[in-house]
Amino acid sequence: MLINYQNATINQGEQTILQDVNLSVSEGEFVFIIGKVGSGKSTLLQSLYCESEIISAATCEVLGHDLLTIRRRDIPGLRKQMGIIFQDFQLLSDRSIERNLRFVLRATGWKGKSVQDERIEYVLTQVGMRHCRSKMPHELSGGEQQRIAIARALLNEPKLIVADEPTANLDAETAEKLIALLEEIRANGTAVVMSTHNMNIVQQHEGKVFVCHDNTLSEATGDNVQP
Repeated sequence: MLINYQNATINQGEQTILQDVNLSVSEGEFVFIIGKVGSGKSTLLQSLYCESEIISAATCEVLGHDLLTIRRRDIPGLRKQMGIIFQDFQLLSDRSIERNLRFVLRATGWKGKSVQDERIEYVLTQVGMRHCRSKMPHELSGGEQQRIAIARALLNEPKLIVADEPTANLDAETAEKLIALLEEIRANGTAVVMSTHNMNIVQQHEGKVFVCHDNTLSEATGDNVQP
């Protein structure tokens, strides 16, 4: 199991955002987290990579790490095992797409230009953006920038993709293509946990659905799939 939360309480700063959280995610699963703005979706996802705090739990494990006892120096190692996708892309605006990706590889310990080149070529091909290697982020559309953000998330061959509202700034057609790409990635064994307010996406694609509401997280089934 990649994620195993049992009766977890999650804080953002001093404020408790979610209580009694139960969430399990296995290899190759697609999980949607839905809920209204401010319901705790982002806080839940941030807890997976120790950006928000688990203050108590019966069990709280992500990718083999116990988040209740993890040491600060071990958090980069946890994050290296996952790919994180943000709704605002967070690409470095002062360098090309290739240099954006190379920056991540160097920061995460990939040595040797030829090895880096091979990995960059692979992930750009995987997301259909090989032709944009030398372009600057501002030269790309929103959908293209989000594809580059996905390529960046794939660099370290993650077991888990965490995507926080990745379609929020995209039109419907581009958003649909993005979800199709994430489904291809999931089909290769990488689990995807994605927050969204787009119910059309949730209703048109298979996956577990969890709802953040009134400081709780509950699994939705059938007609109960609504924010």
